[in-house]
Amino acid sequence: MPLTSQIILITGAGGGLGGSAALALAKQGAELILLDKSIPKLEKVYDAIVEAGGPEPVMYPFDLAGANEAQYQDMADAIQQRYGALQGLLHSAAEFSAYTPITLHGTKEWGHTLNVNLNAAFLLTRMLLPLLQKSVQASIVFTSDSAVRRGQAYSGAYGVSKIALEALARILAAEFEAGQKIRVNTLVPGPVDSPIRKKAYPGEDKSRLREPNCMDALYCHLFGATSIGVTGQVFDAQTFTF
Repeated sequence: MPLTSQIILITGAGGGLGGSAALALAKQGAELILLDKSIPKLEKVYDAIVEAGGPEPVMYPFDLAGANEAQYQDMADAIQQRYGALQGLLHSAAEFSAYTPITLHGTKEWGHTLNVNLNAAFLLTRMLLPLLQKSVQASIVFTSDSAVRRGQAYSGAYGVSKIALEALARILAAEFEAGQKIRVNTLVPGPVDSPIRKKAYPGEDKSRLREPNCMDALYCHLFGATSIGVTGQVFDAQTFTF
């Protein structure tokens, strides 16, 4: 179990990709902090991890869009008090409503999407960096989207947030590259049977899509010892091979 004693926080842990990543990492011994605004979804992932024999995770109900800076700091303080350090941070939470032309994009929807997909990722990362820096090695993984990451028409705030998120990851990786301590990479899942995919392409034949667990090995690689020293990279789950 190569991830034994590794403390990893996952946002969107109740979602399709986040939940699948949580189960995969827990099976490798990781102790997880599961973040999501939906308690029933967190409980479902919690039960799956315990039933699979993984370390008992911690559920942390948290609204990324609605929380203020003090609440983010309270979370970091709670992790500090319980664990003392953090070895991994997976940004898997995402907000998507529908493909919309810019001319029709609502201001409230625009702001909410950017808050969840970009601003929350920045704020959470900034708050947790001191805990990540206390580890001998630590990994931060951002999640992008192959469908919109190059400026697809009608992708709106969702597309803007994913493009900006990749830029944030590159900047952060460059800032920490010299220290060789914190590695920062981006994961692009590609077409996967997930709630966001279903919302974006409701008429799509889901039987042709890959299941979220197709990325289990890649998640374990990104948070495991095999990726130490690898930073500032974009990992395409469709083409990556070990």
